[in-house]
Amino acid sequence: MPISGNWAETQNMTAPVAQIHGAALADGAPIAEALQAAQSKVLARPQLRAILEAAIAHGASDVHIRPGNPPLLRVTGQLYPLDLPELTEQDSADLVDQALTAEADRVAFRQQHDCDFALTLEGAGRFRVNAYRTRGADAMVLRHVREQVPSMDELGLPRAVRSLALASGGILLVCGPTGSGKSTSLAAMVDVINRERRCHILTIEDPIEYLHPNKLSTVSQRELHTDTSEFASALRAGMRQDPDVILIGEIRDAETMRTALQAAQTGHFVLASMHARSVVDVVHRVVDTFPVDEQRQIRASFAESMQAIICQHLIASARGVRRVLTCEIATATPRVKEAIADANKTASLHEIIAEGEYYGMHTFEQDLVRLVLAGDITVEEAETVASRPADLHVALRRAGHRD
Repeated sequence: MPISGNWAETQNMTAPVAQIHGAALADGAPIAEALQAAQSKVLARPQLRAILEAAIAHGASDVHIRPGNPPLLRVTGQLYPLDLPELTEQDSADLVDQALTAEADRVAFRQQHDCDFALTLEGAGRFRVNAYRTRGADAMVLRHVREQVPSMDELGLPRAVRSLALASGGILLVCGPTGSGKSTSLAAMVDVINRERRCHILTIEDPIEYLHPNKLSTVSQRELHTDTSEFASALRAGMRQDPDVILIGEIRDAETMRTALQAAQTGHFVLASMHARSVVDVVHRVVDTFPVDEQRQIRASFAESMQAIICQHLIASARGVRRVLTCEIATATPRVKEAIADANKTASLHEIIAEGEYYGMHTFEQDLVRLVLAGDITVEEAETVASRPADLHVALRRAGHRD
């Protein structure tokens, strides 16, 4: 029985009031229970807490709020509607208003028509939020961030990443498309450092997602628009704050990249994320951020400072209950550094990585073969990630896989 069109009369229900159509949902309380636990008997308007508790109960990674649809939950990579009425423009505006708890965020949203911020609902969880305007109406997407930082093993990161995370200097980039788990992987690395090194970890994030309590390390977390105005200025100031490790939530421009490379070259260990699909793409993305007359020097600086590049994707599991991480890793071997520094050799990075198993390297195709043979993903899903699908099929046949 769905909730009625005015979001009222929720008492005296025995059947589930909200379901996700067509999804094999994770174990958990029915969405009805999650909704009813957080709402009063009569709802005058949609309640954000109720929707978010429903999302958490069914393992949703994201919640989409916009007019013309019911609230949408992303479960195992797919969007499914809650069995609730379509949101009106007023409904959507009310929900965005409930999320914008800080006055500074309210002002930023009204002035700029989009705003990134973090939302913590006691007892419900923590969310990374982007509020925006669409066709003149308020909308937002909320990403659920687990309060407990997952371990590298839980994420499926290769063992080599642990030793990379404990490097004493250089720059390590974690890259991938939106929603590929970059921030979570970085948080897991910070947690390893926090547990095993006596050092000062400085993070600059937009917004802060995972909260890191002091363990063996001391951790300073700075959030854009709350603690600082921009990545580049915070990074420059950070150099005077005696950090050993610097986490940059995302490198978005040449100034931030230039300062990050300078920090890496002066003995700091810099962790950062970027949007790029493969190691070769990362190199091109870094270089192309700068004017042509600077690119040769940037190649040399990046090659000198580079500690590792990790590119990752999340793929639907063959078992249908979660998404599986696959990654491509390049480490700072002489051949990798040479291929980064020399524009004529950058295209050879794929082959260098494929031959670098001894150094903890592997390509997406090699990792996808491993996952297909283990039964974790299907060949069809592997093809969506492989940069060279033909090479993937050749590698699968060589490994004894039969379609």
